[in-house]
Amino acid sequence: MTKKDGLLMMHKGHRFATLSLIGVMALGSYLPATTASASSISTASSSLQKKTIAANYKYAKKMLAKNKTALSGKTSTIFSKSAYPETGAAAGYSDLLLGLRGHGYHFTKTDLSRIKANLVINGKSTPATLSTAIVALKAVGLNPQSFKPAGAKKSVNLVSTLYKQSMTHQTVNVQSQALIALSTSSAYKRPAKAKFSKTSLASTIAKSQLSNNGWAYNNDVKSVDSDTTGVAVIALARSKSSSKAVTSAITKGQSYLRQSVAKNGAYGFSYGGKTYLNANSTAQAITAFSTKLNTLKYVNGAAKSGQSTTALKSMLSYVRSTGSVKGATSQLLGVGQVNLATAAYQKAQQKHSIYTL
Repeated sequence: MTKKDGLLMMHKGHRFATLSLIGVMALGSYLPATTASASSISTASSSLQKKTIAANYKYAKKMLAKNKTALSGKTSTIFSKSAYPETGAAAGYSDLLLGLRGHGYHFTKTDLSRIKANLVINGKSTPATLSTAIVALKAVGLNPQSFKPAGAKKSVNLVSTLYKQSMTHQTVNVQSQALIALSTSSAYKRPAKAKFSKTSLASTIAKSQLSNNGWAYNNDVKSVDSDTTGVAVIALARSKSSSKAVTSAITKGQSYLRQSVAKNGAYGFSYGGKTYLNANSTAQAITAFSTKLNTLKYVNGAAKSGQSTTALKSMLSYVRSTGSVKGATSQLLGVGQVNLATAAYQKAQQKHSIYTL
């Protein structure tokens, strides 16, 4: 869903902005670097984490309160049927809401009224739109299985509607987004005429893994990147599938992410033969590493030999003292995904998932 900074926005227009996912009270609790080369790598100290995460979270709250994609400069509304007739909200809104939920934010009546009055769900809604809305609605405490969109005469079951969509010709990003959305609650019921199951979708995603252990939005090994691989790893982990093919794909995907980190701890995407490191790609990798306890150590520790800075410290270096994110074309995307990543990391340290709502 996952776009972001200059060429990043152009490149990721074809993909899922994550998808693309923790309490302010827990800001003082952090994992130390625990990998073999921890002594030679620059980590994010507790004080740096506390200060920077608090500023980023505060900025996210203000954006939601003002219904603006940024607090200064070029900005637009987050929720607006007129501005976004197909979805009712700007790209990245789900990440913003999920990250706020993870950090302990209590959504106000104004927040809920604005969301209910603007989200667009109809017969033309795509699997990506449905998946994003399911996560967003669940994050704010609304029921995706009984949601009445603005202007509708009756409630809609977004979960059932998504299950009845064909995933055959969807990109791996959309497939992953759908699997993540359906994993956010054990109460979601699969309808009798569903066109897929979480297990079958996990198998489909695993089969699309490429020879270098990553995934690409267009299934071309030359286009493999950490963003698409990160969201695929999250989706497969959330599927809870015990299939050997799926568990093996997760392990190999984790290996790809470890090897893709830059020396300075950041992640990026490749375009025109050049890699563009950025906060969002780094945030996606952090969220993926936070999905499984066996990879949590790579968030603020070395993922591979020769790495000078951890992914967490690198990501936090993009956050200004105001809480905004450097270089982000849209602060909704930048702030939203960084806030989600820190929430996912903190939740994981408590042995909880940001996606279990």
